[in-house]
Amino acid sequence: MNFLESNVGISEYVGHGTSKVEGIIKQRFTDFLVYEVDLDGKTLRIKSLDKPETPNKSEPTGERSATTDPSSKGAEARLEESETMENSIPWPEHFTAELSPFLSEGAILQIKQMYLEGPEPPRVSDSGWGVYPFIQPITSKVTRTALHKAIRELFHGKLDSETDSTGPASDEGSRIVIKWGRKGSGRGGNGRGVEPGVYPPYIHFTLQKTNRDTQDALGHLSRLLHVSIKDLSVAGTKDKRGVTVQRVSLKRNNKTVEDVWKLANGIDSRKPAREVLTKRGDRGVRIADLNYRKASLELGMLKGNAFVITLRCVGIPDCSILHLQSEEALNQALDTMKNKGFINYYGMQRFGTASIPTHSIGLALLKSEWQKAVSMILQKRHGEHPDVAAARDAWLVDGDLDTALRLLPKRVVAERCLLESFKKQGGDTRNAMGALSTIPRNLRLMYVHAYQSYVWNAIVSERVKGYGADKPVIGDLVFDKEGDTEQTVDVGLQDDTPLFDGIPEGEGDEPDDASRHKKSRKPYVPPRIKTLTESDLDKYTIFDVIMPLPGTDVAYPGGKLGERYKEFLRMDGLDPDNFVRKQREYTLNGSYRAIIHLPRELSWSVLRYTDPDVPLAQSDEDKLLGFDPPSIVDDGKFMALQIELTLGTAAYATMALREITKTDTSSHIQTSLTHASEDQKYP
Repeated sequence: MNFLESNVGISEYVGHGTSKVEGIIKQRFTDFLVYEVDLDGKTLRIKSLDKPETPNKSEPTGERSATTDPSSKGAEARLEESETMENSIPWPEHFTAELSPFLSEGAILQIKQMYLEGPEPPRVSDSGWGVYPFIQPITSKVTRTALHKAIRELFHGKLDSETDSTGPASDEGSRIVIKWGRKGSGRGGNGRGVEPGVYPPYIHFTLQKTNRDTQDALGHLSRLLHVSIKDLSVAGTKDKRGVTVQRVSLKRNNKTVEDVWKLANGIDSRKPAREVLTKRGDRGVRIADLNYRKASLELGMLKGNAFVITLRCVGIPDCSILHLQSEEALNQALDTMKNKGFINYYGMQRFGTASIPTHSIGLALLKSEWQKAVSMILQKRHGEHPDVAAARDAWLVDGDLDTALRLLPKRVVAERCLLESFKKQGGDTRNAMGALSTIPRNLRLMYVHAYQSYVWNAIVSERVKGYGADKPVIGDLVFDKEGDTEQTVDVGLQDDTPLFDGIPEGEGDEPDDASRHKKSRKPYVPPRIKTLTESDLDKYTIFDVIMPLPGTDVAYPGGKLGERYKEFLRMDGLDPDNFVRKQREYTLNGSYRAIIHLPRELSWSVLRYTDPDVPLAQSDEDKLLGFDPPSIVDDGKFMALQIELTLGTAAYATMALREITKTDTSSHIQTSLTHASEDQKYP
């Protein structure tokens, strides 16, 4: 069974009197382009696909990260300064080039690792530390002499080389040992291959992904880079269906920007570097614009997202070229949203794409109905991947745990955790709570956060239906302007979890309760909330009005709306006055969210096309690869509407589109509209 917007509390519009602009959303991936907006308000774009090249400097640098530098300089100026200071690397490319005539690629990598790690031994003794005796035998004395000379000239005494005289004589020649110099510092060095401060501990790069979840793309990168996925961080998650651009940080350990670029692009003896500049990134993932940084990214380190959205087969009321009257109606609909905003609903992505909505699982967890929650997580879903369906059947029908685990893809995190727990218990499924506890915490919390979002949507719909969406009313909540605490309207929840079938990624980028407390630079201070009286109404606008996500630390609106909150929760079997749980991680603190979101920027243009399979917008990667630009036909048979808008954190672009199209954004509804659209009938 597919569920609709009405099943997750979405029902109202700001512009009830404006015309409906019919159009198809996300027909092609390039119809939905997303660009992260950084803390300075700059929209992130890919600048170059080239391999990063930085000159070597002998002097140490004191790099400062633009995200952590407390100086009074502007962040843009600090960024330029940090990028200049970061332009020194401890292992220039010419090191590899000059050693290549003598040594294999593997031997060079061993020397590089030793050089970057420095001469100090590790805490756990390793007999191979500081010495790499695995250099292949060299028969020619002339060649051995040339290698000794190259080591001296390249490393200035920091590394020494000597002929190995301890091993047995060999017809293959003598082996060369490379090790740190006796004093470790060479000529005036400090004993390390990397001067302190020269080479910061993180690498930041820009990620463009196509039709991939953020966590899925990060998992792919972690495998390519041979790092833990925990070493990769982002400022916010991005939508799956589309082409999205965002910044990523990597705890580099001993990797250089060149290493990361090569590994991510699969550069080896079989794939030359030039292919990177002629072909799209493998599996919809491309990284670019790598820099060294002093600090990692954290959730919430952004101001929002910029979108370029193309609606196809647009018309009022049918799919045809706009006439003057209907074009005026289109402009009126967009002007309404530009000036009045849209209802800041949590979009359908928040609740999953499968037949089992995530908020239903969340409610079961909040009610301590452990067996019910397990049953819903493992239940079959319509239209899912055949491997997942087969794995579910193996367990649900045949009771075969081994086969189910063998068939179940690793990306299906929650289900795999449950089945692995059952296997450890010898097939016993009675300890449902224990099995659920093996699911990663942030994934479990996503279920209960989805329930909070569902309640918020439903109550906000009642607020707009009963009182309109143009002005505050008595009993509404706002942040107290008279308080001295700086407030952020989009205080809410973050879709920052590992994903699996049925759990989506939201377009919202706000931190969840846990990350808000853990990663905040300042101690968390509960916001000061004001309940409006008649004398307050002229001091606030509709954009100031907030509504709570239910929990222990929030206030509820006054009057009938506050009572409706409690009534709604009681109908679901919850105590509105007690969100404390024996399992503390399911205790909800709650938070606040603005009910109306006003786009920071909004513009639009009308395009015409005939072939539905041609792109009408172009990704950064395709532009830099020199691919053909979008094909716009002046006298095309069909019309498209291209919208450029910038939204703050926590806002869903699909909810902005919903305000324009007045159409349900459920995935199966949009799919059916695509199949039925006139341009799909074009031969």
